[in-house]
Amino acid sequence: MAELYEYRDASHFTAGAVGDPGQRTFFLQAGDTFGYHSVKLEKQQVSALANFLSTLLDDLPAPSEELPTPVPLLEPAQPAFVVGQIAVGIDEDESRVVLVVEELVEQPTLEDELAALEGEELKGSVLRVHLTVEQAAAFISTSEILMQSGRPPCRLCGQPLDPAGHACPRLN
Repeated sequence: MAELYEYRDASHFTAGAVGDPGQRTFFLQAGDTFGYHSVKLEKQQVSALANFLSTLLDDLPAPSEELPTPVPLLEPAQPAFVVGQIAVGIDEDESRVVLVVEELVEQPTLEDELAALEGEELKGSVLRVHLTVEQAAAFISTSEILMQSGRPPCRLCGQPLDPAGHACPRLN
């Protein structure tokens, strides 16, 4: 069943990982004083979101705080859903960055398509978070630290080095 998790006044927003490098599960997490929700995503999605927010913040007023501190992942990080698409916008009236995270939805079955014809909605769950510029900057800082804590890249091919060995395609 599709759910909408919305945080208009988020007090917590971060990315984090659980597990050892090479075996980590990545999460995006948002919450307020009433609770929080985590969603599972890929490392590349965290990195791409941080890069996009960094570009976006170049066009917005600078954060009022000095340097944003990394925000830790709250435990337990039980995912509400797996992330499919991520959209980012700006709410100019509120001076906020709006993040819309949609659930990865499988290809519809014949039954799903028939239900759609009858007017039933088939969308997956959505996490919508309204962020301050400071929260977006803190997310970027947290994501950079998270990316650096992974496996080092091979200096020839750029793929992550595995402690059990690395079959570099450039040496083939």
